[in-house]
Amino acid sequence: MNKDTDVTPLSRQQIAWRAAQDLKEGMYVNLGIGVPVFAALHAPADREIVFHSENGIFGVGPVADKAQEDLNLLDAGSQRVTLARGAALVDSAASFALVRGGHIDVTLLGGFQVSAGGDLANWDSLSTTKGPLVGGAMDLATGARALWVLMAHCTKDGAPRLVEQCSYPLTVQGAVDRVYTDLAVIAVTENGFLVEEVVAGLSRDELAARTGAPLAFAADCRTLNVPDL
Repeated sequence: MNKDTDVTPLSRQQIAWRAAQDLKEGMYVNLGIGVPVFAALHAPADREIVFHSENGIFGVGPVADKAQEDLNLLDAGSQRVTLARGAALVDSAASFALVRGGHIDVTLLGGFQVSAGGDLANWDSLSTTKGPLVGGAMDLATGARALWVLMAHCTKDGAPRLVEQCSYPLTVQGAVDRVYTDLAVIAVTENGFLVEEVVAGLSRDELAARTGAPLAFAADCRTLNVPDL
């Protein structure tokens, strides 16, 4: 897939790590299914961040290992999780009332496509082998104060996921603020995509070639550095 032989795309864990570094002290953060759930593993230790799972956990801890597994503690993706100190459990109705009431600072969601206008498509890829799954994505995308999307930059076939207009059914219009991919960190502005960081070895022209919409580059655009995970 990579035309630049020296380019190593980020792993799923590394994408989650990078997004987690931008979370601020005291934030309430929803973790969507997929790559976002790993953010709970990588939050800076010196910041108190409350991670939320839509099925009713405020204070999600890291994914449980074998010794920690509790069949009663599952996140929205049916992953066995731990609880952070001071966690609270509520029913689904109360959980979504808090989401719809604007009490979530940031929602981290996976995505199939993000448009230059900030639209997100993440519930139906029009697959003939896999059915659509909307879950609570629409509420989570519209109820939070900010929406960050964590996803691969391209599909397995090499098609861009960052596009001028989404071709899949939309989850939300004009709500995406930031995108974290395996190749770059990109802000969604009123003028479209603004690249803030790019993985080492990938040229601006090559990143543009893998993107289905025009890119602008920040004046202080940096190398995207992450630890080995």
